Amino acid sequence: MASPSFQFPVRVFYEDTDAGGIVYYANYLKFFERARTEWLRALGISQSSFLEHSLGFVVRRVEMDNIAPARLDDLITVHTEIKQLKKASVMFSQTITHSNGTVLCRMEVNVACVDFTKNKPCPIPAFILGALQSVS
Repeated sequence: MASPSFQFPVRVFYEDTDAGGIVYYANYLKFFERARTEWLRALGISQSSFLEHSLGFVVRRVEMDNIAPARLDDLITVHTEIKQLKKASVMFSQTITHSNGTVLCRMEVNVACVDFTKNKPCPIPAFILGALQSVS
């Protein structure tokens, strides 16, 4: 069985920061997105093959708490787990921690499976749902 959580390390680069050398808040969303994508890849789910079938996950809702700043050159880790799995959507719980263990940011994101040919929600394909169920 695959792990019920996923850790994705990130080094903070200059491009991730504002003029004060602190990670710009919107860049946390990018870190969270990369971690979810890499977890799917680790589960054998390729976003590009998903798109070949005109399907994809679309962010429906985000709730994010910025707790402490990450700074230039920091090594941070994005922790991801599934909080709720439904027929056509997934709610992820994600946390970013500093290498010293300090929690920097928390987020819950709800993504919906969408059929891009109809621009409507649709059931998550069985092979993807099965992979997600194996870690939830």
